[in-house]
Amino acid sequence: MSEMPHVSRRTFVRGVAAGGAVLPFAQLPGGEPATATPAVPKERAAAPETVTLRWLEGTPAAGVGNTWGVPWPQGALVPTESFTLTAGVSGDAAGGADVPVQTWPIAYWPDGTLKWSAHAIPADAPLAETYTLTRGQQSPGKTPPVLVTETRDRVTINTGVIKVAVEKRGTALISSILRGSVEIARNLHLVSLRQRKIEDFRSASEPLTSAITSVTVEQRGPVRAVVRIDGTHKRRGTSWLPFTVRLYLYSGAEHVRMVHTFVLDTNGQDEFIAGLGVRVGVPMRDALYDRHVRLSGDGDGLLREAIRGITGLRRDPGANVRTAQVAGTKLPDPATWDQRVTTRLELIPTWSDYTLSQASSEGFTIKKRTKQGYGWVGADAGQRSRGFGYVGGVTGGLGFGMRDFWQRHPSQLDIRGAATDEAEATVWMWSPEAGPMDTRFYHDGLGQDTYPEQLEGLNITYEDYEPGFGTPYGIARTTELTFWALAATPPAAELAALARTVSTPPQIAAPPAHLAASGAFGGLFAPVDRSTPARATIEDRLDFLFDYYRNQREQRHWYGFWNYGDIMHTPDPDRHVWRYDVGGYAWDNSELSPDLWLWLAYLRSGRADIFRFAEAMTRHTGEVDVYHLGKWAGLGTRHGVLHWADSAKQQRISTAAYRRIYYFLTADERCGDLMRELVDSDQTFLALDPLRKIRTEPYTPDPHALSIGLGTDWSGLAAAWLTEWERRGPKAGIAEKKLLATMRTIARMPNGFVTGSGLYDLDTAEFAVAAKTVSVSHLSAMFGQVEICAELIGLVDVPGFEQAWLQYCRLFNATKAEQAAETGADFGNLILKQGHSRLTAYAAVRLGDAALAARAWKEFTGTDGYTDASPWRTTHLEGPEVLNPVDEASWVDTNTTALYGLAAIQNLALIGDQLSS
Repeated sequence: MSEMPHVSRRTFVRGVAAGGAVLPFAQLPGGEPATATPAVPKERAAAPETVTLRWLEGTPAAGVGNTWGVPWPQGALVPTESFTLTAGVSGDAAGGADVPVQTWPIAYWPDGTLKWSAHAIPADAPLAETYTLTRGQQSPGKTPPVLVTETRDRVTINTGVIKVAVEKRGTALISSILRGSVEIARNLHLVSLRQRKIEDFRSASEPLTSAITSVTVEQRGPVRAVVRIDGTHKRRGTSWLPFTVRLYLYSGAEHVRMVHTFVLDTNGQDEFIAGLGVRVGVPMRDALYDRHVRLSGDGDGLLREAIRGITGLRRDPGANVRTAQVAGTKLPDPATWDQRVTTRLELIPTWSDYTLSQASSEGFTIKKRTKQGYGWVGADAGQRSRGFGYVGGVTGGLGFGMRDFWQRHPSQLDIRGAATDEAEATVWMWSPEAGPMDTRFYHDGLGQDTYPEQLEGLNITYEDYEPGFGTPYGIARTTELTFWALAATPPAAELAALARTVSTPPQIAAPPAHLAASGAFGGLFAPVDRSTPARATIEDRLDFLFDYYRNQREQRHWYGFWNYGDIMHTPDPDRHVWRYDVGGYAWDNSELSPDLWLWLAYLRSGRADIFRFAEAMTRHTGEVDVYHLGKWAGLGTRHGVLHWADSAKQQRISTAAYRRIYYFLTADERCGDLMRELVDSDQTFLALDPLRKIRTEPYTPDPHALSIGLGTDWSGLAAAWLTEWERRGPKAGIAEKKLLATMRTIARMPNGFVTGSGLYDLDTAEFAVAAKTVSVSHLSAMFGQVEICAELIGLVDVPGFEQAWLQYCRLFNATKAEQAAETGADFGNLILKQGHSRLTAYAAVRLGDAALAARAWKEFTGTDGYTDASPWRTTHLEGPEVLNPVDEASWVDTNTTALYGLAAIQNLALIGDQLSS
């Protein structure tokens, strides 16, 4: 066997760092497990003094504050490290200006040093193309800090521009928003409509409203305040749709950002959501001709209207009057107008109510009426609204909007009562004009009443059906909304900027080189490198695959309330569609880790379009594809026609491995909730046996001997435990115990990971030492296990665990003779060899084995995935062959794409220097 010099744990990671990947991890002394107690290191690792940060999409149009995460090498920084932030570079308009920054730790290395820091800047921070983050100093604060005052009944947040009162009980989440002494908004609450029958559209819906159960201040400034509100929707003793709302307020801000999550606590068969929204009152003080409505359309388009319009009349009030009204500024004294208009103002209708309804991703309509009880008049229509509206006047008004408005259709914006003393604005996350949300299962079971019959169904439609399992009970959805308390009706250009901010919130990011050099995420990625023809070819193919899925989402309309963020699993080349209606071939639900492919693709490239695609997927897969209530809480659902259709409820879908990258890049609290929910999800193996349909021996779940797979099951559990331990969360001690105990006991198994599964004790978190058996699945390592094991081996020193993992990595793609010689039996006829080439590459570097590195590239280029012989192009199709024009690559499927992407990225980072030019 040809050899590379043996590479130690430290040298391995340094070597990858030289290629742009990571800096060294510390090795714990004596092979003992790490402690969860932070400790100041004696020696610091190398770390940059400064990091240059940038906006994802360039300098934003409006300042709204921002939060982001930055990773650091192990041993470099203490958790209390201070930072200074400066805007731009010399010569820029804001170049060199100090920017107030709030900093807090969100993850620690095992030695207690800082792994990830989170940072926040004010809403009125200088807007520059780049910022420089310098460690070791505290940024001076020039902006007045956000102030949080808490009493028994209320939390009040003062940003220096607005004052927001959050109630601790009742229906109103926000009782008032003041700008100075002017009340801009009041009584912000949640609304829902529940309907018992779905086929009979004459069936009346029942209105429910929010009822608060708890309020928690999670962050108190000085730059950023976060308030969490929990509750349910209630009416006359009826309660449903539990919610969690977080309010984000930044110093200097004139807005409130809201992150709204609800959980569907119905079986989806006999009660239905007919409307779900956020409603707020807006006091109207100005003369009717000085009140305005704005609704966003396509691009920067705006509907600009006054409640009482004085343009287009038979009599002209004067050009200066008309110009002022269209601009939204205060009109001159009516005594100065043409009196033929002034004396007839009461005869001009007032338009009090407006509705913008986005029924699909391809169209919205706007209508208005004078008041309730009178007919609607069509105003206009368009394709894709940004989901922003405004109602108010020259002395103040409210801007309001919903992110992913057209992508998450059917959605709606309502303004009611704008001609009265108080207007009412409602952002509908589910439009009441769309009819009840249909969450029923899509077929009657087809007679699949027994396990053998269900397995036969799996053999024909790839759907693992089981009665009662296709329920949406416990799934969730998170939506981001923003509310601006504005001093007056803004000019059109400013309103368009706010609409852009709603649809694409600005995001600060660290550059790929720093992300890689920090040692974040196991050293399995390196910045994009096109320095050789072979590297350039792989990079081109990675770009081709991402661009194809981005375009397919658009051409195939992968949009909608429950669907947006997911992609399809497999195409149907005969119909020239994806198999949206064929059992387990439809929605992908994270099958074989497209989430990780996308996030690693972003980490190495810094591309904004990849970040946004991955962000939408994370919001979807973490909420819709996972149960948050009920007996399956903590489990996700395998791919299917409906996101909740399949009876395979497993850790491989709910795994925190798919959420943690987004969390650490953004410090998003909701994403943090999702991962913390999973710390105790080992309990789900008492409620549901993943192998119940295929076991040949009797099995009853035993809390001291639970059958848990060492692949997709354990990796999902380990990802949650690792993340909670790194975050030093409230369950960190439990997570540490479970993580390290399972690592030690896997290490003791004679065949390690090749054993396939083990009997797990819920009390001790240990696996029983199994006999020397062989049970290997092509799926075991493909749902985040590669990435989690790489992180764990770099973090803690459990030599037997590393040996067990390296054995699995070496042998999966080895010959049957090699497998049998080492483990006692061969692994059978395995597939997904291209995806597993990255395991071979990992073993090659850890063991310093050049032959393994060469074998890994052969596995990547010439086995069962995409190869040089693949077409690497699309075919353009138009009607009548297809419904809409599409660019099709029928040879592309998501399983192969995800594994090709992950293997390409990781092989380039690990053994890129072994790739022939």
